[in-house]
Amino acid sequence: MEKMTNLNFRVFLFVSLGCLVSVMCFKPVILMHGVFPNPNELPDIESKILKAHPGTNVTKIEMFSEFLTSIAPLWLQVDLITKQIRKVMKNSKDGVHLLCYSQGGITCRGILETMPDHNVDTFISLSSPQGGQYGVQPPAGNLDTDRLKYLFPNYLKENIYKFFYTEAGQEVSIGNYWNDPHHQDLYKKYSVFLAVLNNQTHNPQSHEYKKNFLRLKKMVLIGGPDDGVITPWQSSQFGFYDQNESVLPYKKTEWYLKDSFGLQTLEKRDAIQTYSISGVKHVMWHKNQTVFNCCIEKWLT
Repeated sequence: MEKMTNLNFRVFLFVSLGCLVSVMCFKPVILMHGVFPNPNELPDIESKILKAHPGTNVTKIEMFSEFLTSIAPLWLQVDLITKQIRKVMKNSKDGVHLLCYSQGGITCRGILETMPDHNVDTFISLSSPQGGQYGVQPPAGNLDTDRLKYLFPNYLKENIYKFFYTEAGQEVSIGNYWNDPHHQDLYKKYSVFLAVLNNQTHNPQSHEYKKNFLRLKKMVLIGGPDDGVITPWQSSQFGFYDQNESVLPYKKTEWYLKDSFGLQTLEKRDAIQTYSISGVKHVMWHKNQTVFNCCIEKWLT
């Protein structure tokens, strides 16, 4: 009986250690919501992660999660969120993964470029305007864009630059990444966020920003033609309009050709993975199980 007890104990110990090692092999994941966040955004993603990788340490960034606070200036968001996630990173010696949705993706990029001690292994940008945004006119009934029309009822995409490209307009998060292809001179003059991250304007810290960004081991860019909010949808993969509103793939953009913040360097490292998924509306990316299974799960180990 005693031998059986010892045997059972050894089996229990072996299984327990195996479970512990299994859990420990999943790096912590930090989740960032989008603009005008739905309360279920982060829980939806978290539940998928925990079901696929039980025991994963998931941190949900819930700052700036109210209607008006979500459009606070992005540098303010970057500063305060950095302070929160630094604590997670310090307790994760093997690194963390960063999964950021919609506006959250461009916010997270600001964190990556300005945080010299970040230890992000994989940055997953889920339907985020990495190349900028130009247009808010998808079909009526979309919560995000209906709210934008509520905030800016007298502006269309052709003339909203008159507000966004002012000091006051840059106090609104959307203005921080509004990229009007017909007014690039004003964009580069007034944009205090995206143009700075892209090193398209004077930035005395451009070398440091690029160096920080290149600490990434992998960047995953997810978007699709039926998104309905990110405009053009290829912005989710760093593509954008030229002055004729023809979409340039990211390898033909100014920021890639000049390697202004490290995109070309990451490409040469084979460190960029893109996914173009049809049939997914903007508000459904975090809910779509197929997207998680094909494009997200394997990068969270």
